Amino acid sequence: MKLNKAERIKRTRVPVTDPALGDRLPPGQVLTERFPVLHEGDVPEYDLNTWTLKVWGHGGEEIILSYEDILGMPQTTVTRDIHCVTRWSRFDNTFTGVKFQDLLKEIGVTPTSEYLMLHGDYDYTANVALSDLDCEDVLLAHSLDGEPLTAKHGFPLRFVVPHLYFWKSVKWIRGIEFIGENQPGFWEQNGFHINGDPFKEERFSGEDLDIPEDEWEKKEFD
Repeated sequence: MKLNKAERIKRTRVPVTDPALGDRLPPGQVLTERFPVLHEGDVPEYDLNTWTLKVWGHGGEEIILSYEDILGMPQTTVTRDIHCVTRWSRFDNTFTGVKFQDLLKEIGVTPTSEYLMLHGDYDYTANVALSDLDCEDVLLAHSLDGEPLTAKHGFPLRFVVPHLYFWKSVKWIRGIEFIGENQPGFWEQNGFHINGDPFKEERFSGEDLDIPEDEWEKKEFD
């Protein structure tokens, strides 16, 4: 029987978190300076002259933004730690882009729903509570550590939510949909937790089970 990703991750031992790293490293995580490449499907290619980001849903007007529109909005740079559900964490990542709250101001949208569905290319989706996005470090990021994102890490635009497991930080973001009720996205429908708080170890739906310590080490690095 072929196991899905959540089931594979559950089957190996859990690493012991280094106590010397204090409050920065969530339980069950391993610190790395590398940046593993994890995604489903192929890496898309874009013509930035035709690329668009759509914002819609819950009774609001549909808004279509170009890449130039995004670059023309107020830009913010933040340095944050990131944590992947496959057990790696990487400290001090510097992202540059448009704060989600600034995006709403720029396009004149006042949300009336409590949840969003983020849409990436190849029909990838991830649900996020609006309350998780009311932060100064939630960005639509186009750059990492002073350089444009690589294609494998989400170029031209990645939705970055540093305080949640990194599957919520949708690569190749193309749509932001306001939804009335919380609904599972792609990985949430395939065994992952509906919320995804790393410090609460909200990795999986259902019972709390193991995740492989070395799952991320089997992946490509960029």
